[in-house]
Amino acid sequence: MLIAQYSDSVHYYAGAIATGTLNKTNSSRSYVLNNVAKFGIREKAISLNSYNSWAYGEQQKTLTNNDFNSTLDFNLFKAPPHFYYWGLATYLSSYSLKVNSQYQGGLGLAYNIINRKKARLNISDGILYEKSDIFLKDTIRDVYNTFRNSFRLSFQFDIKNIITVSAMSFYQNSLSNSNDYIIKSNLNLGVKMNKWLTLTTSFTYNRFNRTGKENTLFIYGLTLEKYF
Repeated sequence: MLIAQYSDSVHYYAGAIATGTLNKTNSSRSYVLNNVAKFGIREKAISLNSYNSWAYGEQQKTLTNNDFNSTLDFNLFKAPPHFYYWGLATYLSSYSLKVNSQYQGGLGLAYNIINRKKARLNISDGILYEKSDIFLKDTIRDVYNTFRNSFRLSFQFDIKNIITVSAMSFYQNSLSNSNDYIIKSNLNLGVKMNKWLTLTTSFTYNRFNRTGKENTLFIYGLTLEKYF
């Protein structure tokens, strides 16, 4: 989300992203589609954001992706200078990562290293409670609870109000099992076509070490967005 677009009179954001890849030859066919819906509210002391995505893919008519992710987060800016508090709730279901369901919720503290209109660099850390239903070695089902430390690095740079480069990466390790960690990373490049339409390229990497699964998506498409 482009926080710099908010102002004293603009408090809401709505966005939709449609991206995907298609590869077809005489002997093979594969595709991945990724759809995202986002909504945000920003006031002087607090912000609230929702993010929902669904990725679906097939290769040679065999299912490769059926991954749904829903995130709700809030930021509270009543903290010491450069700091703010955050809260997070997520739901994940991922065929490619062998996650039947995963619920996370928690709180933490974030620090703005750079916080300018066209350049932001931020780190955060906090504790999440997680309840998961996963497959180990593809066939062994495991339902368990754990607490995780969640470390996040994010940045966004806007170049001449036309090009935007942004990234957000998480490292989430279980506090009770050193072999249980999650890596999530997303890098985006956007070229603004007009006020509400952006050409988008996205690279996403996820790894769930406990299931031994990872996925990598390189997709491109269009972003529709409006501040109001």
